[in-house]
Amino acid sequence: MGKIIAFSNQKGGIGKTTSAVNIAAAVAKSGKKVLLCDFDPQGNATSGVGVTKKGDHKTSYDLLTGKAEAHETILQTKFDNLWVMPTNIGLAGAEYELVSAERREYLMRDQLAPLKDEFDYIMIDCPPSLGILTVGALSAADGVVIPMVCEYYALEGLSQLMLTIRQVKKRYNPGLEITGILLTMFDKRLNLTMQVKAELERYYKDKLFETTVVRNVRLSEAPSYGMPIIYYDKSSKGAVAYTAVAKELMERI
Repeated sequence: MGKIIAFSNQKGGIGKTTSAVNIAAAVAKSGKKVLLCDFDPQGNATSGVGVTKKGDHKTSYDLLTGKAEAHETILQTKFDNLWVMPTNIGLAGAEYELVSAERREYLMRDQLAPLKDEFDYIMIDCPPSLGILTVGALSAADGVVIPMVCEYYALEGLSQLMLTIRQVKKRYNPGLEITGILLTMFDKRLNLTMQVKAELERYYKDKLFETTVVRNVRLSEAPSYGMPIIYYDKSSKGAVAYTAVAKELMERI
C-alpha cells in the first residue's frame, strides 16, 4: 500500500512546491510509481510538471466537491512513473464550500484511499496556510515534509505548524509523523543561515534532512519550462540535491 506524504508550510515563498515537484519526480525516476496531488489553488505543482491549469480535465477541486471520482482526476505526465492530480484557481472556493461539510477533516483521506494500492507514493502539495485543505491533507498523510528557509520568521512559523501537526495527530490522524524538515534556498555564507540552522539542530536534529537545497538559478528556471529539475538540467546543483533528498525520504519512510 502506498504512502501519503504532505508538503506543508504556511509561509509562502520557501520552496514548498518546488520541493514537492522535484522530490516527486526524483522518486518516480528511481522506479517508484508516484502521484503528485496539487491541493494549492495557485496550481504551481500542476504547471511544474507541464500540465496546463486551463485544460478541461477534472481537478482536485472536483474531487473534494464530489464532482469526480479519484481515478477521473489523475493524468499521466511525460515524465517517468509520474502522475499528477491537477488543480486550478477554482480550488480557492473549496475552503468555503467545505466549511459545513460532514467529516470535512477526513474528506481528503477518504477520497484518496482508492488510489493507495495503485501508487508507491502519493505526494500532496498543500496551500501556504493552515486552513481546511492543509488540515485535510495532514489527516490523510502518513508523513509530512516541512520545507523552510533559514530566516527567523520561518522559524517562528515552524512552531505554529508543529502545533497544528500535534493537534491533527491527536484529533484525526494518530499515525501522522514528521518525515523531515528540509532546508531550502540554503546559503552557508550568511551568518543568519547558520544561526537558524544551529537553532534547528538544537531542537529538531533528528528531523532535519541531511541534504540542504542551495540557491540555484537552474532550479528557478525549470518551472517556466514545465519540467522538474532532474529533466531540465540533471547535472545542476538543484538536481543533485533533490535526488539526494528523494533517496533520504525513501529511506526514512
